[in-house]
Amino acid sequence: MLKVIFYIKAQKANKNGEAPIFARINYMAKEVAVSSGKSISLDRWSQTNKLRNVLKLEKEKVIKHGLDNFQLAIEKKFNELFKIDPDVSLFLLKKELSGKAKTKKEAITILEVMERHNTYFKKKVDAGDRAAASLQKYERAKDLLNNFMKKQYRINDIDSTEINSAFVHNLEEYLTYESTFKGRKGIKNNSVVKYIKNYKTACNHCIKLDLLEKNPFNIYQGRLNVKDAVFLSQEELNRIESKKISIERLDKVRDIFLFSCYTGYAPVDASNLTHDNISTANNGQTWLMTNRAKTSIRANVPVLPPTLHIIKKYDGKQEGLIPRISNQKMNAYLKEIADICGIDKHLTWYVARHTFATTVTLGNGVRIENVSAMMGHTNIKQTQHYAKVLDQNVMDDMLKVMERYK
Repeated sequence: MLKVIFYIKAQKANKNGEAPIFARINYMAKEVAVSSGKSISLDRWSQTNKLRNVLKLEKEKVIKHGLDNFQLAIEKKFNELFKIDPDVSLFLLKKELSGKAKTKKEAITILEVMERHNTYFKKKVDAGDRAAASLQKYERAKDLLNNFMKKQYRINDIDSTEINSAFVHNLEEYLTYESTFKGRKGIKNNSVVKYIKNYKTACNHCIKLDLLEKNPFNIYQGRLNVKDAVFLSQEELNRIESKKISIERLDKVRDIFLFSCYTGYAPVDASNLTHDNISTANNGQTWLMTNRAKTSIRANVPVLPPTLHIIKKYDGKQEGLIPRISNQKMNAYLKEIADICGIDKHLTWYVARHTFATTVTLGNGVRIENVSAMMGHTNIKQTQHYAKVLDQNVMDDMLKVMERYK
């Protein structure tokens, strides 16, 4: 709730004993002070009970009328900003009232852009629409940007409209060679590209709110270095599935890994599945139905026999469909499983997702559009990355062409 209280700054009284009147604006446990442009003597402020009593002097009536109008202006401007975003920035409100902001689009700094976006994104996380890990990446992007400006320009913030190609180039150079995180110096190309994509996304959010005219990061042309996805062949998948493993922790990790191989779910999505996510269609086919935590995109997958076997094996033994385990432990134990099964590949939880996309689906003739839908991809280009590595599919298609030309 917005609250406005008028007070005087006695320490700033002039030689005539008149002190400036300020408005203290409170909202959501935050406050800011704004000058009203009016002043009054200390004695009269006290004798009129801060202009609350019946006023007789014409000068004081004029001051009171001016304060009333100023409060209305505060409330009007606040309501305008509230319609854009309920989490009103009092800093922006003050700039609007003091006339320092020429327009809303010129008023917002780059860190305010990140703060507005991250506050909005947190609401989506709290509602279960996006993953908390994605919010952590946006917060990390904000911290990196803050550190860059302090080191490179010796400033705490900058107006978004002042960001130019030199700023973006220097930011890329700083992220690549100078930034530090967990004892490591410098960030690899793909991570740099993703961080700057985060800045683009935050700016696009503020463009939608009519707080920015254009996106200052659109000038960035960095590209991801696309690497072939590591996945298991059908023979390797069978080897892991049929291997007798007596160590309980490895047997459990093997089941979790195979579950993702046959569903395509990412770690966070697989761990969050419960019996509420299981649905049976009219034709009797069992489905797993959920939204991807990363993108909030629907990702429904038919339950294959190996998946059903794993679900039944762990039924009633924990809250979710499969046991929960951290990514760090999962990937560490998968190295042991790779050694036991004689697989010369760096196994991670995400190799299971790649295996679903390639060997289990595309490799068995499932149309790429359907694979994209099951994996919860935002566009088919993401899925095409997996299709490129399937030489066997190319050969199968070309054999049909060869038959025709015989």
